[in-house]
Amino acid sequence: MINFTELQKEIRSHADPQKAALLMRFFKTGKGEYADGDLFLGIMVPVQRVIAKKFSDLSISDVEKLLHSKYHEERLIALFILIHQFEKGDAETKKKIFSLYLANTMHINNWDLIDLSAPKIIGEYLWKTGSETRVRRDISLLKKIARSENLWERRIAVLATFQYIKYNSFVESLEIAEILVHDRHDLIHKAVGWMLREIGKRDQSVEEEFLKKHAGNMPRTMLRYAIERFPEEKRKEFLCSSSRKSIKL
Repeated sequence: MINFTELQKEIRSHADPQKAALLMRFFKTGKGEYADGDLFLGIMVPVQRVIAKKFSDLSISDVEKLLHSKYHEERLIALFILIHQFEKGDAETKKKIFSLYLANTMHINNWDLIDLSAPKIIGEYLWKTGSETRVRRDISLLKKIARSENLWERRIAVLATFQYIKYNSFVESLEIAEILVHDRHDLIHKAVGWMLREIGKRDQSVEEEFLKKHAGNMPRTMLRYAIERFPEEKRKEFLCSSSRKSIKL
């Protein structure tokens, strides 16, 4: 049987203080920054994936304990284990992991933790559940957390819709984008712009329709992310349109 202590020992054996210092700067852990106080061990993601695979049969209770760790890498390893168990699990297991995830959003508190896990757990669960009950477009839960005061919950709402986009369903992501188009945080601007770009990669006309309505009022970073793959002329068109509307306002 897998031992939680053995897992932590394995994780800590890969710690690298020099890399930890670099990661703490990269992930904005300074006072007043978005990840204020987060701690790192200095372990790269590929190594974390290997560890997660090795300990993928860890009990749910121990995974949750790891998710509560003060160390960023341990929380990400916990999420990798949850993804593995979710993908391999039956309906009951998937529901349990989905509920555990939502109950622990305070510990899923940086953009990489969310981006690597929210689509595969929250997005996939809601998509499959909706498919089975023919209410695929009912994203009331995502709409609720998109209005959260918690930055990370809002990002979870955005990134969960990435899974819908992968299934070529765009309306869910657009509905969340509508809610967050005036959000004040840079990490939400980037996330929404990214999802709009992903929609455009699959159907540019859908993205353009949304941008024609909102480009003039959305944050500049969001717009730039959204139009990153557009031809130069079309990028200039949207940027100029945005500038004219901004001046008018």
